[in-house]
Amino acid sequence: MSLIEYKNVSVTRQEQVILKDVSVTVEEKDFIFLLGKVGSGKSTFLKSLYCEAPITSGSAKVLDYDLSKIKSRHVPYLRRQMGIVFQDFQLLHDRSVEDNLMFVLKATSKCTKKEMHNRIEEVLKYVGMSTKGYRMPHELSGGEQQRVVIARALLNHPKILLADEPTGNLDAQMGEDLMNLFYKISQEGTAVIMSTHNMKWTEMFPARVMNCENGMLIECQEEQEQIVEETMSEEI
Repeated sequence: MSLIEYKNVSVTRQEQVILKDVSVTVEEKDFIFLLGKVGSGKSTFLKSLYCEAPITSGSAKVLDYDLSKIKSRHVPYLRRQMGIVFQDFQLLHDRSVEDNLMFVLKATSKCTKKEMHNRIEEVLKYVGMSTKGYRMPHELSGGEQQRVVIARALLNHPKILLADEPTGNLDAQMGEDLMNLFYKISQEGTAVIMSTHNMKWTEMFPARVMNCENGMLIECQEEQEQIVEETMSEEI
């Protein structure tokens, strides 16, 4: 079963069409890189998947929800099946790591308190942060904070994980460590869609590559190497 199925979709932001004629299908275990210049529509595409950027035409289905007809009361249920990893972390700085995760579970889960604690232990162990649950966000490095954000995104066993420039603020080694973690997540069944400017990741991790350019989202196949080279030369 397809997790995401877009056919000739147009996406708008503030009444301006950002992407048009988008057609893409995403399955379990897919790992997709989104490439493109700043402002090309990468973040808008990601936001359209969880109904923050409206679909104005075409057919858009995500996890069996029709995004052109979805009612506002159903949006939270869609989002609970997705994990979102932000570049700027968006952690609550007045709460410990465990309390950050507990805050999310209390808002989205019907589990008992014991089950919530068990789940928090599981995700922190999974991302290599099992000994840092008592820490405050400011006591963690950037890479550690991003691991907590990934743990938060995994709390509700998401079918889709969206990551918007997740390694953009990290050094090379921290970024590579996190990329290995994202890749592991996809291999275990969760589809991962990641926007990035780091061309090295597309070389190190075999994946589907899509390019945002001129209001279009195009999957790169044979032309992938040419697009990567052009993007690198533009950034230089």
